[in-house]
Amino acid sequence: MKFKMQDKQNQLIERITDKHLVIGVDIAQHFHVARAVNYRGIVVGEPITFENNEGGFSTLLNWIHEIKRIHRLEAATVGMEPTGHYWINLSKWLMKQDIEVVTVNPHLVKRNKENRDNTQSKSDRKDALVIADMVKNGYYAFVRNTSESFEQLRVLMSNRDVIVKRLVSSINQLNRWVDIVFPELRQVFKDITAKGAIATLRLFPLPMELRSMTPEQIVMGWRSVMKRQPGMKKAELLVHVARKSVVTRQALGAYRFHLEQLLEEYDLAVQQMDRVEQAVKEVLDSIPFARKLLMIKGISEISLAGILGEAGDLSGFSHGNSLLRHAGLHLVEASSGKWKGQTVISKRGRSRLRRFLYLATMSLVMNNPEFKAIHAHNVKVKKMKKMKSIMKLIGKLARIFVGIARKNEVYYAHKVQPIKDIAA
Repeated sequence: MKFKMQDKQNQLIERITDKHLVIGVDIAQHFHVARAVNYRGIVVGEPITFENNEGGFSTLLNWIHEIKRIHRLEAATVGMEPTGHYWINLSKWLMKQDIEVVTVNPHLVKRNKENRDNTQSKSDRKDALVIADMVKNGYYAFVRNTSESFEQLRVLMSNRDVIVKRLVSSINQLNRWVDIVFPELRQVFKDITAKGAIATLRLFPLPMELRSMTPEQIVMGWRSVMKRQPGMKKAELLVHVARKSVVTRQALGAYRFHLEQLLEEYDLAVQQMDRVEQAVKEVLDSIPFARKLLMIKGISEISLAGILGEAGDLSGFSHGNSLLRHAGLHLVEASSGKWKGQTVISKRGRSRLRRFLYLATMSLVMNNPEFKAIHAHNVKVKKMKKMKSIMKLIGKLARIFVGIARKNEVYYAHKVQPIKDIAA
């Protein structure tokens, strides 16, 4: 496929010939519905409903072969919405049977519902027909085959997102507990998740307990659970603020029980985070060009894993702009006559990929000399808004990543931006 969109759309339409059977599948949890049309959009065959299991998939395959035989067609293309995770097994099973599988944008399916009957009606059969029409008209995208390593990264990073949410939730609840039971603890430890603060919450969380203790006893307690512990000054301050604490004395047993459970949740999330990040590092070591990408100052293993997990093998992209389109970071404009609308990013792509590209670029702007210089030049000399400069740098990062992956070369700082351009 050529990169230019005007050429790409024509090529997608031209691929559907008069020898093609186009099938649209409406995806659901238990039962899918399929409809078929020819290259002109004429409905062929009867609708079929089949189960989301191997028996149902075989029924669909036999139905496809029968329609191809009756209408003397040679090829079949199956289109479907990437709805949740219910479409994955069907798509992989069909590809193993040498059936071409493509996806359509759910947003466009909703917009094209009235093309057939000029009504707002909705049903599974109609949705399947709308999908078939969209594929026939070239509004589809190919399913990118990912190798084992990239599939592992996608699953691991998705799992990491879940763990991050749980970890943030447990930290928020710990902060709430401290605000209610021992708010003066923040005078000693600004960060409640610091090792000293967590050790204090484990050993003597209630101010009433600390009032009767000496600083030496507190330091001994810290030494029992920490290799490097806060000093005597911290212990003295802790005793001082505990004696002045004005918190409630009611339900202290329940509060202690609640804290124990919160610390268990926090410990579990931290352990799981360490395990998943270690697994991510091991997978990255198996990807040949990953080490070259990590040589770029400012690129972390987690941000790279997020990008590769969502985008797959970057060497499969023809250009960095293809990666931007995959992420929904390509520019769109709305204009009519003399009126010209604002140019914005489309956001029609993988939201998680957009997030990791943005975070990686922000890290480069803060830590990478080349990107920092370009950003400063954009803002101070070209008078760009900071966010516009960041968006341009995301495009540059995408082109660098795809170029390194395709050519298998290392990162050269002098190629990022000519020195004369920065100094201009």
